[in-house]
Amino acid sequence: MSETQSTIQMPDPTRLVVSNSPHIRDNQSINKIMFTVVLAMLPACLAGIWFFGFAALKVLLLCTVSCVVIEEGWNKLMKRASTWKDGSAILTGILLGMNLNAGVPWWVCVLGGVLAIILGKQLFGGLGYNPFNPALVARVGLLIGLPEIMTTWNATRGADVVTSATPLGMAVGDTSLGNLLSGNVGGCLGETSAIALLIGGAILLFFKLIKWQVPVAFIGSVFVITGIAYWINPAEYHSPVFHVLSGGLLLGAFFMATDMVTSPMTKKGSLIFGLGCGIMTSAIRLWGSYPEGVSFSILFMNALTPLIDRSTISKPFGYTAPIKGESK
Repeated sequence: MSETQSTIQMPDPTRLVVSNSPHIRDNQSINKIMFTVVLAMLPACLAGIWFFGFAALKVLLLCTVSCVVIEEGWNKLMKRASTWKDGSAILTGILLGMNLNAGVPWWVCVLGGVLAIILGKQLFGGLGYNPFNPALVARVGLLIGLPEIMTTWNATRGADVVTSATPLGMAVGDTSLGNLLSGNVGGCLGETSAIALLIGGAILLFFKLIKWQVPVAFIGSVFVITGIAYWINPAEYHSPVFHVLSGGLLLGAFFMATDMVTSPMTKKGSLIFGLGCGIMTSAIRLWGSYPEGVSFSILFMNALTPLIDRSTISKPFGYTAPIKGESK
C-alpha cells in the first residue's frame, strides 16, 4: 500500500464545534408556538362569541386573565422568574374557557384557573413537567365538583329557550348536521362550530405544530366504532358523522390530545395514543353514564404516555440486544 493510500486525513480540530444536544435546531420558540396555537384557536373563539354573545367573551377573558394572574402569583410566591410572556398561561386560559359553557358564574372561571395552573401545571414543576393537560384537569375537576353548573348549557342567540341540552344529550335526529358544522348548537364554547375547529386544526398541521397521527387516529377510531354501533342499531345510536362533528371531539383531537408535553414523541406512539383516546371516548359516549368522554379519555392516555414512549422509542444506531447467558 502506498504512503498516500495509508495516510488518514484528520479534520482540523480548530474547526470542530463541540456542544450539547440537540444538534439540529429550528427557529421555533415556546412563545412562537403558543401564540400560533392561540391564532389557530381564534376561529372557534369567534364562533363561540358569535353564537353565545357577550357571555362567551366574558368567560374567555375571565379564564385567560385568571390563569395569567394565578401563574404570576405562584411565581412570586415561589420566587421564580415571570413566565406569562411565554404564552402558555394564556393558551391554557383560552382552552379552559372553550371547555366551559357561556353561562357559568365568574367564580367558576377563577376556580378553573386555580385548578389548571396550580393543580395541573405548577405542582409538577411548571411548563414541560406536567403529565396531564392543565385545562382538562380543570374541566374534569369542575365537572366532578360542580356537576349541576357544568351540565347546564346556554342556548345560542335567537333560540326560544334559555338553556338546552348538548347535541350528544339529545334524542337521535334532534340536531341537523348543518347546525353542527356552523356551530348553532348548545354546549361548551368549544363544542360549537366544527368548521371553525377544522380551520384551526388545519393551521396547526400547516405549521407542523402537531402530529397528524393523533387527530387522525382519534377521530378515525371514533368514526369506526360509533359507525358499527349505528349500523347495528340506528334507532338508538347517532351516526358516526354526528359523533365526529358534535361534542368536544374536534377540540380535543386537534388542540388538547396533541399537547407536545403530554402526548407521545414517536409517530407510532401517537397512533396508539389517538387510538386509545378514540376507543375510550366511544365507549363512554355509547355505554357510559356521561354523554361526553373526550376529557376523561385524553387524561387517561396522558397517564400512559411515558409507557407508550418507552415501548415505541426507536433503537439507537448500532444497538444490538445482549445475548442471553452472555456475561456483561
